[in-house]
Amino acid sequence: MEKTATKNVAVPPVGYVRAAGGAYLFVILIAVLNVAFVDSRLVVPGDSVATASNIIVHESLFRVGVIAVLVMYASVVVLSVSLYVVLKAVDENLARLAMLLRICEAILGGATTLFSFAALLLLTDHGLSTGIDPQHAQAFAALFLDVRTAGLDVVLFFVGLGGTAFCHLFYKSGYVPRALAGWGIFTYLSMLVLAPVSILLPEHPIVFETVLYANGTFFEVLFGAWLLFKGLDYPRQSAEA
Repeated sequence: MEKTATKNVAVPPVGYVRAAGGAYLFVILIAVLNVAFVDSRLVVPGDSVATASNIIVHESLFRVGVIAVLVMYASVVVLSVSLYVVLKAVDENLARLAMLLRICEAILGGATTLFSFAALLLLTDHGLSTGIDPQHAQAFAALFLDVRTAGLDVVLFFVGLGGTAFCHLFYKSGYVPRALAGWGIFTYLSMLVLAPVSILLPEHPIVFETVLYANGTFFEVLFGAWLLFKGLDYPRQSAEA
């Protein structure tokens, strides 16, 4: 039997589209819950004594927060790979670069938990057994937590780069409304700008950061829900092909 060659339009696997949407929503959910129920309850900015006391009293909650952060960044890896599979037909090299940038985000973000462990060790029996004065231990623990926070600016830089590249591919492909993809490009470019601003101007107005983070959260919730429940615009892609 002679086989007839047919030209098929490359359609991203639906499972990976849903996985990307679910990962977007899960990452945002974990981030919001961690800030609302862990960091905001335990970390008192500018007060190392109160922060140390909170961590000692609520050690289990602090450890749960560390686990939540690890789970969140593992989900970023799932998101990155899923988006690569969805978008590699548009531009495989750029999609691969975007995936690697977001995986760098996950690696660096996961590494920030080491500073959480360092702070915890200083404030528990492990730190006391070394003979460090409690006041010095509290000061060093606060310093480690400050370094952890500063490390998130580095993480944000890779979020901005990878997210901008992925949204550019969505805009180019027409898989989602271009207004939505354009909003994503603006969102991740703002994250890319916020990272060096936070490093160069640590005393920048907090409202600037709050507005950009709120915009990013809103976008990722909407975009994740779109991918999970609406999916991609396959007919347009087939017609254009």
